[in-house]
Amino acid sequence: MSYTKDLIAEMERKIPSLMKENKAFMEKIARTKPKNLDKVTHQLHKEEFEKIDCLECARCCASLGPMIFESDIEKMASAVKTKVPKFKDDFIKIDEEGDYIFNQSPCPFLCHDNLCFIYQHRPKACREYPHTDRKRFYQVARKTYHNAATCPAVYSIVEMLKRIF
Repeated sequence: MSYTKDLIAEMERKIPSLMKENKAFMEKIARTKPKNLDKVTHQLHKEEFEKIDCLECARCCASLGPMIFESDIEKMASAVKTKVPKFKDDFIKIDEEGDYIFNQSPCPFLCHDNLCFIYQHRPKACREYPHTDRKRFYQVARKTYHNAATCPAVYSIVEMLKRIF
């Protein structure tokens, strides 16, 4: 097996029993804002994504519904050579919070080989996922707790952060 597949198997075994612990830990991170959090998290992100093969996984694309902005819709519509209203009719819905999201899961642009059909024009949320390399990481700590249940890289990063902080 590969590192990615091994980590997914470990994550699937352990995550159910870690959810409460991870939630409490990430809430603590959001509250306390450790001084070197960004530096540490960014280094862990870099190291983890040198080992992870996202194309072996694609769990984010298969299960998460990214928030989509109007500017994202315009780019995606252009990528599939259709007008914005038709694109919205075919691919977009408004969720219970009033945000645009894809109208189906997995993502309608996830190909059988886990490549993204519109990769160069994917939504901002997809480009930035899993947010473990962003500045002021503490601001997305609560979201990270959820992402650790989906993304093996985030799972690994959170486990390492728990040992450090």
